[in-house]
Amino acid sequence: MTPHRPLTVVAARRAQKFIGKHLHIRQPHLVNMPEHTLQSIAFPVLDANQIAQLANCAGVSARRYRDGETLIHVGDRLFKFFLVKSGEIEILDYSGDAPKTITVHRNGQFTGDISHLTGTPAIITAIARADCQVYEVSGEALRHVLNQCPGLSDIILQAFIARRQLIRESPNFIGLRVIGSRYSPDTFRVRDFLSRNRVLFTWVDLETDPQVDRLLKEFGVAEADTPVVACAHMLLLRNPSNQSLANEIGVHQQLEHTVFDLLVVDAAPAGLAAAVYGASEGLSTAVLDSTAPGGQAGSSMRIENYLGFPTGLTGAELTDRATLQANKFGAHLSIPTAAAGLSFENGYPTLDAGGDEPVTAKCLLIATGAQYRRLDMEGVERFEGTGLYYAASTAEALLCRGCPVIVVGGGNSAGQAAVFLAAHASRVLLLIRGDDLNKKMSSYLVHRIEQTPNIELLRNTVIRQMVGNGHLKSVEIANHKTGQQRNVETPAIFSFIGATPRTDWLPSDIERDAKGFVRTGTDVARSQSWDIARPPFLLETSRPGVFAAGDVRSGSVKRVASAVGEGAMAVQFVHEYLKQM
Repeated sequence: MTPHRPLTVVAARRAQKFIGKHLHIRQPHLVNMPEHTLQSIAFPVLDANQIAQLANCAGVSARRYRDGETLIHVGDRLFKFFLVKSGEIEILDYSGDAPKTITVHRNGQFTGDISHLTGTPAIITAIARADCQVYEVSGEALRHVLNQCPGLSDIILQAFIARRQLIRESPNFIGLRVIGSRYSPDTFRVRDFLSRNRVLFTWVDLETDPQVDRLLKEFGVAEADTPVVACAHMLLLRNPSNQSLANEIGVHQQLEHTVFDLLVVDAAPAGLAAAVYGASEGLSTAVLDSTAPGGQAGSSMRIENYLGFPTGLTGAELTDRATLQANKFGAHLSIPTAAAGLSFENGYPTLDAGGDEPVTAKCLLIATGAQYRRLDMEGVERFEGTGLYYAASTAEALLCRGCPVIVVGGGNSAGQAAVFLAAHASRVLLLIRGDDLNKKMSSYLVHRIEQTPNIELLRNTVIRQMVGNGHLKSVEIANHKTGQQRNVETPAIFSFIGATPRTDWLPSDIERDAKGFVRTGTDVARSQSWDIARPPFLLETSRPGVFAAGDVRSGSVKRVASAVGEGAMAVQFVHEYLKQM
């Protein structure tokens, strides 16, 4: 990926103005937007003045292509942006059984989508039709336009976002094919990885899809080989690991070997907020995550108490917007890249990035959040991905449509899951260990649950046993006060109980509390481990220059908004620390 130049303060402010003004059109509003309106946003026509403005930018050249020449191949990285001066460019989808025309760009129209910002491969092919003249725009020149030309930036970014939305909602776009059984934990893992990384794919279920036999024969694989991932007529991988899948389809981006001003570990809300503010303020900023952007919040299907979104938004929508902002400002995102260990060389934190080269930075932000605890019973791991889930998104809902399901937990995540699943399942049993749902859950969610007829709240109730052979079939639950037991036939349990911090990769000199959460600020100041003259900054850990934000931090408020606030706040402390170096 071409290295991004740091933005000037003026450019950052212009970009922030765009984000505040225009990114609200994204998915919640686009979904409800009339088709013709969305099409006009996705495929605008630039006027003569706008064309001249773009043509006069550095890095833009006029070129001529003959009929049939390919400008962009599907899978290309670092592909160019093209503005049609004369002639036509046909945009084709090659992912299905036969090529399909998505659209044809004519005079004043342009190619491209959000892959230009995210660095992911092209999902389409662009071919010249008739001899055509174009303005060819390099990646660096396009980034200059987006950051320095507000009028053009608005039009181009809105088009990029709308195009991806149209593709995502199109029943005709196949993307990758994932062929595998709903009862296979590896199939679920592959689907979950692709979904969380917003990769476009179609799932072919071995159990129900009538095309299965034909496709297995076409790709020369047996059921025992599944899950398999294929693109068009080419088999890509048999039961791939997340890392090999990311490498093969071009999702993984390795960080360049340099010393960053700020390295953010984990692209959950706190980490993404730090990436946006750090990069927009001129810091060379890198973000890595072992799985996908968003963290726990990224899988939430409805967040209604986030400031500025009175109609609510999903975790995926929030994650998409934040990731787009971070990329637009020039942050370097590397996913999936695991944090395997942390050491210090010449006073700088150096991260062991698993199989990648170590990453060094002047400051480091720990934003690895927390993960839900496993249910306390023997053999629980047998059903993970085949009946036991730790998120409730569309992918999981498809597996239990029309069936009763169980949700375990009394916090907001459990409440959001219960309300979402009630629209798909025949019945939702919400199990809480205590007797008061209001203790940990927001009142608006409690009210929503009480008003949803197919949600049944079971207080003082726990799961005693899960039954199934290869996949979940039934669950034995019990009231731990009365001893009353009940057997429920269900294909799915959704567990949201407690949380444990993801801090096992940290060295001993990053101080943690009894539960493993990272101590910061005044907690560190009272410790013998803090041995320099100045007091620690509010979010600074026991190691100067290393900060923590979000759910991983001891004493933090476990809410998306507070995580975002802490991530943004951490950047101010990074600036203060760098001044003292």
